[in-house]
Amino acid sequence: MSRTFDAADKSAGTTRRRFLRGSAAAAGGTVLGAGASVAAGTDNLPPNIPEWMKAPGEPTGGQLYGAPSSFEKGVVKNISKTLKQYISASSRTPLQELDGIITPNGLFYERHHGGVPTIDPAQHRLMLHGLVERPLIFTMDDLRRFPSESRVHFLECSGNPGYSKPYGKTASDLLGLVSCAEWTGVSLKLVLQEAGLKPEAKWVVAEGADAAALTRSIPIEKCLEDAMLVYSQNGERLRPQQGYPLPGFEGNMSVKWLRRLHVTAEPVYSREETSKYTDLLPDGTAREFSFYMEAKSIITRPSGGQRLGAPGVHEITGIAWSGHGKIARVEVSVDEGKSWQSAQLQEPVLTRALTRFRLPWRWEGKPAVIQSRAIDETGYVQPTLSELLAVRGENYFYHNNAIWPWRIAADGEVTNALA
Repeated sequence: MSRTFDAADKSAGTTRRRFLRGSAAAAGGTVLGAGASVAAGTDNLPPNIPEWMKAPGEPTGGQLYGAPSSFEKGVVKNISKTLKQYISASSRTPLQELDGIITPNGLFYERHHGGVPTIDPAQHRLMLHGLVERPLIFTMDDLRRFPSESRVHFLECSGNPGYSKPYGKTASDLLGLVSCAEWTGVSLKLVLQEAGLKPEAKWVVAEGADAAALTRSIPIEKCLEDAMLVYSQNGERLRPQQGYPLPGFEGNMSVKWLRRLHVTAEPVYSREETSKYTDLLPDGTAREFSFYMEAKSIITRPSGGQRLGAPGVHEITGIAWSGHGKIARVEVSVDEGKSWQSAQLQEPVLTRALTRFRLPWRWEGKPAVIQSRAIDETGYVQPTLSELLAVRGENYFYHNNAIWPWRIAADGEVTNALA
């Protein structure tokens, strides 16, 4: 962040332009740009220069891979300390610490079923076979020869939050298994066309190269619509935790470290689409292949674990998203759902991407309950937890998109209103 001089600096005849010009002329002095430290020639500086401008800073290239400021060392992924093991486990994005809609790669949530494999991209292969005219094996170089595309989408575990009881203190505890990035890769449709689909091809079974060999069945319609084989995230190659060198589909069907695509006439009914990732219903049946995440939102500031410092105007902000397209509107209530008002949506508003919303609010220093609800472009309205339970019962685990309210005490402390 750049910094300007105050009135005292100007009265001493030191304008920013004159200072930078003078520093450049000083023996051994170097101008690095606005806000940079002067590395040498400090004896020749004009008077009243702030101390932070005098001290040498870290040289360019001091970090071969950039890292956040040391003052941000508390902004890290949320990993439970009570898990029985950490091979088939998850870590959560610190939603309450972030701004905008893009999640930094280092804070992107993770979900693994058999640990994170180490794979040399030069040795990795993707096999495409089954109901195709020409079975193929691709190297990473082969895939990168296809025309590439980039799109911004959210990625979310269907078990986010993964229960019908509102446990958790922070926004990360509740809904931290969602993140958003710009993804770059090749259209799966192009790859399938290269092999030539047979008429009876109805599903593509994706298999990962992790220890669990995680396997999911993907409808051919989705594969031919907008599914991607992704190799880059936010401009850099995927990290191992996100499937380096090659993941597959989105959401809980994103098969990371993708090694095989088997084109079939029927789904494979793997463990991850029968005993797991199905939605139990009150009548004893279960929904299978429920791919889409419904409209969802959460206020990230103020939110659980935070505290309002003093009465006055505060910005209520958060994120909303929907697997069915764009967010059309986000409404915020500051009176425990008795009334609602529309929040401002930050541009750009993209399909199947996180959308940032904001609403200025004057807190009077009294107890309050704040909450948000998302409405997507299909007209679907995010439900309350009680409305969701009335339809699905209390035994379901996945696809919980209920409203999560925050309680603000008179002293400004913010807590989970449903805990």
